[in-house]
Amino acid sequence: MSVSLNKEQIKKLLPHREPMLLIDELINIKKLFSATAIVNVKKDSFYVQGHFPGQPVMPGVFIVEAFGQAAAALTADGIDKSTYENKLVFLMSVEKARFRNPVVPDCKLELNIEAIRSHGKVWKYKGEAFVEDKKMADAQWSATIVDRK
Repeated sequence: MSVSLNKEQIKKLLPHREPMLLIDELINIKKLFSATAIVNVKKDSFYVQGHFPGQPVMPGVFIVEAFGQAAAALTADGIDKSTYENKLVFLMSVEKARFRNPVVPDCKLELNIEAIRSHGKVWKYKGEAFVEDKKMADAQWSATIVDRK
């Protein structure tokens, strides 16, 4: 199991590809417990180009998506590969999502995520998003591991 993952290593764990692969790196990994995901928010990122012209902002739903991708990568990296092969992780619920400050390019968004519990194929997580130690958002969410069709 890894202490950090680069984008190419993340691609081996997640089915997401550009432009929807949002996380660039996963660092400070504590197996099946916590990690920090890095999202490099750029002026040419597809999700800010029309949101909003002249004053680009990363949409909150993309912050939540990045939380989910980080959690999926943390889980996939920590469990036995044979358990994860031919599987997908689907978001089940999002709770208590709060968007405290707008995330604007060019910045490094850091997502501190933690697995709260797991029950079978269902996992619950929580996370906080920061730019330079300023809290931008936080949320709790649940996801499940399902067979790839």
